[in-house]
Amino acid sequence: MNAPADPARPEQATAADPLVERYLEHVRVERRLAQRTVELYALALRRLVDQAQATGIALTEVQSADIRRWAAQLHGAGHGGRGIALILSGWRGFYRWLGREGRVASNPVQDVRAPKSAKPLPKALAVDDAVRLAEHHGDEGNAPWLEARDAAIVELLYGCGLRVGELVGLDVIAGAGARGWIDLDGAEAHVLGKGSKRRATPVGEKALAALGRWLALRGQVAAAAEPALFVGQRGRRLSAQSIWQRLRRRSLLAGLATPVHPHMLRHSFASHVLQSSGDLRAVQELLGHASIATTQVYTRLDFQHLARVYDAAHPRAKLPRKGS
Repeated sequence: MNAPADPARPEQATAADPLVERYLEHVRVERRLAQRTVELYALALRRLVDQAQATGIALTEVQSADIRRWAAQLHGAGHGGRGIALILSGWRGFYRWLGREGRVASNPVQDVRAPKSAKPLPKALAVDDAVRLAEHHGDEGNAPWLEARDAAIVELLYGCGLRVGELVGLDVIAGAGARGWIDLDGAEAHVLGKGSKRRATPVGEKALAALGRWLALRGQVAAAAEPALFVGQRGRRLSAQSIWQRLRRRSLLAGLATPVHPHMLRHSFASHVLQSSGDLRAVQELLGHASIATTQVYTRLDFQHLARVYDAAHPRAKLPRKGS
C-alpha cells in the first residue's frame, strides 16, 4: 500500500513513476534544490509521464523523436517558447540523471530545443501620460521635501532615460568613490551603467529645475555626511525598491491607466526621443547600450506609434491590411 502524500512535499502528488520519485528525492535531498524548483521539476515530469503513458512506452525507452513530437504538441496547445524551454530543461535533467544511473544509453532531450519566443516589446507611456506623471503634484498631505524629491526622480528617469540602479547611485557631488553625480553647471548626469561603463547624458531644463527644488529641501532630511542625491525618511540613500513603490503610487494618483515602474520611464524616454529624432545611434548612446541591436527594439515601438497615428487619421485606415 502506498504511503499517503506529505502535504509539505507537493511534488509527491505529481510523481506517478518510481524513477521520477527517486529523481525528485535526489534533487531535493542530495542537490538541495529550493522547494519551488523541485515543484517545477515535478510538474514538468508529470507531463513527461502522461505523454509516455499515452504513447504506451516506458520512460527509459523514450527517443528524441518522441520528445520533439511532445514539444511540438505543447507549442500547438499554446505554450510559449519560454515555458516549453523550462519543461524541456526539467526533462533533460531527469534523463541526465538516468544516464548516470545506467538506465539509459543517451539523453533523448539533449539536442531538443524549444521554439523561439517573440521578445515582448518594452512598455512605454504615451507622451501625454508621461507629461501628466511628471507634472502631478502628489498627495496633499505630502511633506514638501517628499514631493520635491519624487518630482525630481520622475524628471530624471523620464528626462534622462536612467536605469533605477543608476539613479540610486547618484551622489550630490563628484567624489573619489562616487558611482554617479549631477553636473548642474554642465547640465549632465554622470552615471555608472552596466558593465561598469560610465556615460554622461544631458539633463533638460525641467529636470534641472526639479533638482534645484529638491536640493533646496534635501538638507531637511539627509543625514550628516550622507553623499546620496536621493534619500529616504531616515536620511540615507534611497533604495531601488522604494523608488518602485513611490513611482507606482504616484502614477495611480495621477490617474494613469497602468501602474508605472522605473524602467517604463526609461523605455518612454527612448521611444519618444526616437519618434522625434529618428536617430537610433543617438538613442543608443543616451541609453548606454553596448550594441545597436539592443536599441533597435525601439524602432518597433516607433512603428507602432506611427501605425496608431495612421489608424486615427487616415480615412481608409480601417480597411483590412494585407496579411491580416
